[in-house]
Amino acid sequence: MDGIEVCRAIRRESEVPIIVLSVRGEESSKVRALDAGADDYITKPFSINELHARVRAALRRAPASTDDVIRSGDFRLNTSERVIYLNSEPLHLTPKEFALLEFMIRNSGRVLTHRALLGKVWGGESTEQTEYLRVFIGNIRKKIEPDPAEPRYILTEPWVGYRFNPKG
Repeated sequence: MDGIEVCRAIRRESEVPIIVLSVRGEESSKVRALDAGADDYITKPFSINELHARVRAALRRAPASTDDVIRSGDFRLNTSERVIYLNSEPLHLTPKEFALLEFMIRNSGRVLTHRALLGKVWGGESTEQTEYLRVFIGNIRKKIEPDPAEPRYILTEPWVGYRFNPKG
């Protein structure tokens, strides 16, 4: 994985400021990194004072921390603890299950396509792997649904994707 791929992977998961440090000074390298999600690009050699100043500037531009707790119907997502609660009970989720359910909670009520869910959780190269998605949705349903055969929270939108119904 090269630096551009790392930058894209970080950006898919987070809005944290990204500063690329590189020996490549050509314009095309800088443009590729910035287009991949980097906030700044520093060419080596550089002084520690310049690096500190650029970090301070990136932190000033970074969005203010959003609320640590997102409530959606029967669910509570605590982003700082990386825990999802259903009716005050913590859910025991794998990292992929957490990422999938977090994305669905953040988009409650919206139809999320298979492609959007796969792209967000597994990355752009997996957007046609719907069998992965079906397995993970099935596992999450077993953990959150009173009757997984008759889901109330994660609703299937045939041939399109899924909709998260936070009130069940």
